[in-house]
Amino acid sequence: MLYTEQTPNPESLKFVTNRMLYQGTADFREEELAKEWSPLGTALFELPYVKGVYICNNFVTISKEFNYAWEDIMLPLKDFIKGYIENEGEILKMGFEEAMAEKEAEVGAGYQYTGEEAELVVKIKDLINTYVKPAVEMDGGNIAFKSFNQGIVTVILQGSCSGCPSSTVTLKSGIEGMLKRMVPEVTEVVAEMG
Repeated sequence: MLYTEQTPNPESLKFVTNRMLYQGTADFREEELAKEWSPLGTALFELPYVKGVYICNNFVTISKEFNYAWEDIMLPLKDFIKGYIENEGEILKMGFEEAMAEKEAEVGAGYQYTGEEAELVVKIKDLINTYVKPAVEMDGGNIAFKSFNQGIVTVILQGSCSGCPSSTVTLKSGIEGMLKRMVPEVTEVVAEMG
């Protein structure tokens, strides 16, 4: 079984299956990373209209090239993904999670929090994971805490959130508003594309 769900991003579509593909998040913005770690991602990137592949739990979010229309490519994509999964095609290579965790540790290594700031970071991460992440996942994307520095929270947007026209509104009025209310030390929330 496979069905599609729209995302707030007109350039991304969520393809939902009835089986677990990957317990975690795998975001492929470029073909090189997919070639290294994801046979499914690699196969999808071979299609001329695929610009990005995001795999999470039981769905794949595809971001398309601008010059293609969903009505022309949705059914072929659906058939392709369905066939790939039914034929037990490999989704991600072993060691992907560890490699990404290592990469994340390198990126975040420069941010060491102590004392009161460390407590704030725990609170901010908890709020994002509890209130924001589930809603964003429903829309075919992901949000991750990156850093907290002098009142500014930096988050990473992945999947359908990346390049989504409404992500700025969500970020500023939704996430920033909530964090400022719950953690007065927060002055601003900014996003990086993952």
